[in-house]
Amino acid sequence: MDSIDLSQLKLDGDRMLVNMGPSHPTTHGTLRIVLELEGETITRAIPEMGYLHRGVEKLGESLSYQQFIPLTDRLNYCSSLMNNVGYTLAVEKLLGIEAPPRAQQIRVLVSELARVADHIVCVGVNAVDIGAFTAFLYLFKQRESAYDLFELASGQRLHTSFTRIGGLFRDLPESFVPKTEQFLVDCSAAIDEVEALLTHNPIWRDRTAGVGAITAEEAVSYGYTGPCLRAAGVPQDLRKSQPYLGYETYDFDIPVGTTGDVWDRYLVRIEEIRQSLRIIRQVLDRLEPGPIIVDDPKVALPTKDKVYNRMESLIHHFKLIMHGMEMPVGEVYCATEAANGELGFYIVSDGGKNPYRIRVRPPCLPIFSSFEDQVKGGLIADAVAVLGAMNVIAGELDR
Repeated sequence: MDSIDLSQLKLDGDRMLVNMGPSHPTTHGTLRIVLELEGETITRAIPEMGYLHRGVEKLGESLSYQQFIPLTDRLNYCSSLMNNVGYTLAVEKLLGIEAPPRAQQIRVLVSELARVADHIVCVGVNAVDIGAFTAFLYLFKQRESAYDLFELASGQRLHTSFTRIGGLFRDLPESFVPKTEQFLVDCSAAIDEVEALLTHNPIWRDRTAGVGAITAEEAVSYGYTGPCLRAAGVPQDLRKSQPYLGYETYDFDIPVGTTGDVWDRYLVRIEEIRQSLRIIRQVLDRLEPGPIIVDDPKVALPTKDKVYNRMESLIHHFKLIMHGMEMPVGEVYCATEAANGELGFYIVSDGGKNPYRIRVRPPCLPIFSSFEDQVKGGLIADAVAVLGAMNVIAGELDR
């Protein structure tokens, strides 16, 4: 991306330029914002992207469909499991296959755990930026507990690569369910404590209410999705409007705000954590035994015992590793409700081993694009609060 043209900023003796980022405690990643200030009032705020651009989509053209899964971990690394699920659903849509019921239930389970962890990061760090450090400690204890569950399921805490096309990398260990049951109890209690610290705190209310407000019409025009859109009063959630993985069978509510400001974004995310815990409870109650990946040797690798003892399985293993899956020619777009909004994968197949084209629709991009409109005329301290409430993840924004 081209650098910002600072010549467009007409400075006089009363105005100055200040850089927020790309290395700054409140940018939470490689974000750069050039602020034009008159005193402490922001007259312009120009966001610059691209500091974490790694060419993920272009790299996908030289990788097989399975090999692209670890790259999805590096998008929104605060909730990588949701990226894994979204991408594999897109490939499965192209193939015309569906994961077994147990695999779908586990995908819902880990996705909602990831949503909880992501919202915890957003709310906790946003509170730290504004000066409420204690809430951060309450929340991050639960975030670490969620990451313990990710490690138990996938072997990794951050870059999970848990899904496979047609299902999952492996089944959940026996200790996963009781540990998740305990997490539901502990996390619910922690959210109660955080609400006692923040929601009923007049200082927190004064620092967030009315800051970065956006109307529903403005949010839609920018292309907002996720908690920031719902905080503006639009009850849009793909889990309800375009259900996938059987979300239509789960009982949960969509929290909606009215003003779209930092205060409403905080309230929406807190309530979404509660709703995710509610969904997790339902998954645990209905989790059924069964396979965790499709029984199709042209899609899923055979088990090791079959590879070692059956010639057909050895051949299928060789074909999948060396030549990849037999993909139909076509294109597909599949979107899921990730922690920050609509995460979409557009895939074009020419029938080869590798995708002809992969395009990621990141929820952060339209949200970050509206930054100037939300902070113009406000103070520097308010810009810090707005940026934290947007929860912009640079890995997803720049790709």
